[in-house]
Amino acid sequence: MATPVTPGPSALNPVGDLWSGGPQCPPDPPPETKQLPELIRLKRDGGRLSERDIRSFVRAVVDGSAQGAQIGAMLMAIRLQGMDLEETVALTQALANSGQRLEWPEAWHQQLVDKHSTGGVGDKVSLVLAPALAACGCKVPMISGRGLGHTGGTLDKLESIPGFTVIQSPEQMQGLLEKVGCCIVGQSKELVPADGILYEARDVTATVDSLPLITASILSKKVVESLSALVVDVKFGGAAVFPRQAEARELARALVSVGAGLGLRVAAALTAMDHPLGRSVGHTLEVEEALLCMDGAGPPDLRDVVIRLGGALLWLNGLAEAQAEGAARVAAALDDGSARDRFERMLATQGVDPGLARALCSGTPAQRRQLLPRAREQEELLAPTDGSPWLRVHLDAPALSDPQRRALQGALVLSDREPFTAPSPFSELILPPTDAQQ
Repeated sequence: MATPVTPGPSALNPVGDLWSGGPQCPPDPPPETKQLPELIRLKRDGGRLSERDIRSFVRAVVDGSAQGAQIGAMLMAIRLQGMDLEETVALTQALANSGQRLEWPEAWHQQLVDKHSTGGVGDKVSLVLAPALAACGCKVPMISGRGLGHTGGTLDKLESIPGFTVIQSPEQMQGLLEKVGCCIVGQSKELVPADGILYEARDVTATVDSLPLITASILSKKVVESLSALVVDVKFGGAAVFPRQAEARELARALVSVGAGLGLRVAAALTAMDHPLGRSVGHTLEVEEALLCMDGAGPPDLRDVVIRLGGALLWLNGLAEAQAEGAARVAAALDDGSARDRFERMLATQGVDPGLARALCSGTPAQRRQLLPRAREQEELLAPTDGSPWLRVHLDAPALSDPQRRALQGALVLSDREPFTAPSPFSELILPPTDAQQ
């Protein structure tokens, strides 16, 4: 009996298909690409977008064929109808693929880490944590954003330092990581351009709080960084995007799950934002407070969040055997000045005059205030009992009105109880599945 032979490739049969003896059927035609109005209608009515649909929408966003009204309509449809896990993974991947992916030397693989925050009033953690992690031996290619809603953005704060340049090419980023160990940059045209467009549109279409849009926006910028580990600081409370902890936990779990689906090791921390983090709010004022934290001082709540997030990252990527050990290493970087030294080098390498960077990082708080831009006016509000100031308002706008003063004074609550230590904002840490930590 002859031995059956599987036909190999030939000019007529270039892929070597095996004929079963029955009639040959033509292959199914590729699915027709849907037009944008059809995609918007599908999601608006609660339908599910395929991976192809999502890629088509993102491509239209980038090439300019999607009108602003269509982008807003799709964002609102997603905000109202949501997305399942597979849709969110597909959206994240499509956003990441809309631009260049960062590539690093193989030797850096286990060192690459990053942190992201969903945003909160007074949140200047990134300014402190990135250089602290660099001082602990990490490479931190942090792609940050601007303010969303009522919260200030990391880039806006850094740009209050004269000369600081947030737009860096991938080649410049690699140079920063080689020389400094960290950089904090914005989205350039090369990196995740689709998310840059959607990010701005979300801010003006009341879709900032959409869980799948937040998840895809955060993780798309991290996927292109080729990270070893990522921690996301998910804020909850009266001053956060999500007022309730249950909503924040839902986002945290989505970030961890979508990250695992993308092959990215993600942990999510839940931190309270019922009041501002630290004691200062405002771009320049927060830079001053971040420097104070890198002096080994500063507000306890800010320091606590920095060392806990940093400890989790060092543990996740194997640079510490336990979270507590990692936290101790980050605390030491704040106390011995090594984090502040990395911050100075980052400033000088990202456009700040080296003399100004040195003076900022070595000066006293009073000296630093003279080196940074200041508001034209300051107004102090007095406590009603003993007359000592409890709040200083820095303003370029007209003086506070009487209703504004009354509203601010209404936030002050006096008590005859003994002073107490405020609880840590850090609530819980949601970890990736065991197989994602291997």
